[in-house]
Amino acid sequence: MFKKILIANRGEIACRIIKTAQRLGIKTVAVYSDADREARHVEMADEAIHIGPPQAAQSYLMIDKIIDACRRSGAEAVHPGYGFLSEREAFALALQAANITFIGPNPHAIAAMGDKIESKKAAAKAGVSTVPGHLGVIADSEQAVRISDEIGYPVMIKASAGGGGKGMRIAYDAKEVREGFQLASSEAKSSFGDDRVFVEKFIVDPRHIEIQVIGDKHGNVIHLGERECSIQRRNQKVIEEAPSPLLDPQTRESMGAQAVALAKAVNYDSAGTVEFVAGQDKSFYFLEMNTRLQVEHPVTELVTGLDLVELMIRVAAGEPLAKELLPKKGSKATTGVTLKGWAVESRIYAEDPYRNFLPSIGRLTRYQPPREGVSDGITVRNDTGVREGDEISIYYDPMIAKLVTHADNRKEAIAAQGRALDAFAIAGIQHNIPFLSALMQHERFIDGRLSTGFIKEEFPAGFAPRAPGGDERDRLAAVAAMIDGMSNDRRKRISGQMRGRGYAFPPRRVVLVDGVAVDLTVASLGRDVAIDFCDEAGAVRHSIQVRSAWVPGQAVWQGAIDGQLLAVQVRPLLNGTHLSHAGLAVTAYVYTQREAELAALMPVKTGADQSKTLLCPMPGLIKSLPVHEGQEVKAGEVLAVVEAMKMENQLRAERDVTVKKLLAKAGDTLAVDAVIMEFA
Repeated sequence: MFKKILIANRGEIACRIIKTAQRLGIKTVAVYSDADREARHVEMADEAIHIGPPQAAQSYLMIDKIIDACRRSGAEAVHPGYGFLSEREAFALALQAANITFIGPNPHAIAAMGDKIESKKAAAKAGVSTVPGHLGVIADSEQAVRISDEIGYPVMIKASAGGGGKGMRIAYDAKEVREGFQLASSEAKSSFGDDRVFVEKFIVDPRHIEIQVIGDKHGNVIHLGERECSIQRRNQKVIEEAPSPLLDPQTRESMGAQAVALAKAVNYDSAGTVEFVAGQDKSFYFLEMNTRLQVEHPVTELVTGLDLVELMIRVAAGEPLAKELLPKKGSKATTGVTLKGWAVESRIYAEDPYRNFLPSIGRLTRYQPPREGVSDGITVRNDTGVREGDEISIYYDPMIAKLVTHADNRKEAIAAQGRALDAFAIAGIQHNIPFLSALMQHERFIDGRLSTGFIKEEFPAGFAPRAPGGDERDRLAAVAAMIDGMSNDRRKRISGQMRGRGYAFPPRRVVLVDGVAVDLTVASLGRDVAIDFCDEAGAVRHSIQVRSAWVPGQAVWQGAIDGQLLAVQVRPLLNGTHLSHAGLAVTAYVYTQREAELAALMPVKTGADQSKTLLCPMPGLIKSLPVHEGQEVKAGEVLAVVEAMKMENQLRAERDVTVKKLLAKAGDTLAVDAVIMEFA
């Protein structure tokens, strides 16, 4: 076994690898850029070595700097995590030449499978069913159009060295192929240093299902079941789960057998993932193989009870897979592993779901994840690379954390995920927790009727918090009333200017939940609070009991209403609270009856007219401005291309306009809402 390993990565995956290494008694070495000087993975590791500027191309993608860090630290092996150099044959070969062990597959397997074009050729040769497409490198956008015309639309334009949704576009006609080819090539070069792309048929209403494989250096290869990753936005996975609600045991074994056959064909000897696109009829086609650890590996770990990072380290050290993991002799099965229970993972991103998921950067002024551990048969796990006070920058992937829950069945795992999301408090940046929480309440998701088009189909106009129903509104009004009473009591105790102790609940209140009045009365009953909801005449229409240990200042209200546990994120406002729960986001003002009457007379403020300007919707780098002053631009034409967190975003004209003045230029780094140009 190794005594010291270096992690050639950053963020949550670096922290994840360090945890396993520490448990195994292996010392760790972190590498970091200028932007990560005070990062969590640097703090966790036994040693840390600086490798360059914030840009990945000058730090985390520099093979010579990683090898130099190994020599300086005495690290015997390198774990690449995912992304960056994890699927580079050149990196594995360079480590081999330096007599440093690569904790990943052999260079031949990386070359055969890591390249998306070569992997499809190898899969076809191994008898694995593949999606129709053009497996050669495409020279330019016009060749891409000709190929797409032959294949038939829609098509997927995909980076050969890609992954994580980068360098990937779906096109429904020739115009979109031309645009998508340029964007995919540019993103691929920026993210992977390789601008090659290929084109394949896009399967309509598909599901994304992948098989986890693990092989050793003694010829053993097994699969560890499947993960479903169909909930995607812009080809980026958002929710993953294991197992898949689509598959039956026969289909699972068939997919697993193909994945194992492909891995054996290239002598695969580490953890890897064979990805398939599946039809709703359970037909499936090979997409690609990722020759590395996947972002979503925790769901597999929770349903198998295995530590994939540990398996990778042991395999790299030459150990064979444990006998209990292998299929029994004489069995036709391709694994000896049994799946137990169900796991669901949500990717928490620094992005604004209310502004078309635009990236968000800044400092985490509050970062309070739910409590991890096992309770009442429910497991909560949070893989993260940040702490409260850390900064989210423009240089790297916007993922903050991966929140994972495990239970005996899918329904319970989803419910646990929803509760955990509601208890996850983040402030200082925008984040997608409200959207993730809404997904956990979505009927179609709960029913398992998934496809990669789920988000586009269910949220065609983008995400907006749904309006609360009657019972939901009453529950949120009750929480707001309790918060108001407890806050009043705290103020009273601090000031010393009012007599009495205990909660300062007035007998009658009006709670305006997004402008809808809820009349109620509140009475204290020890730890429980009884709340009566009244009609306009003051008669009680129904009552509930609320219990909570919340105190002013806490970012999450946790308690029970009529015995049902729930968590609500709270942000104080003057005379009220902003509440977020289960995909709902409301503003609740708590008034006396007279205050409510006066509040109804207050004028409504309107925002300033911004129709004459183009604002930068996210912090980012201006990649290009394909317009000039005085140019007439038609609706739908591109005004600017902004790069943020390794993704390029096209800003298009919403209507016909004339460019009056350019206030930015290519290469500028802009803050959110900075003015890019003015219109006449």
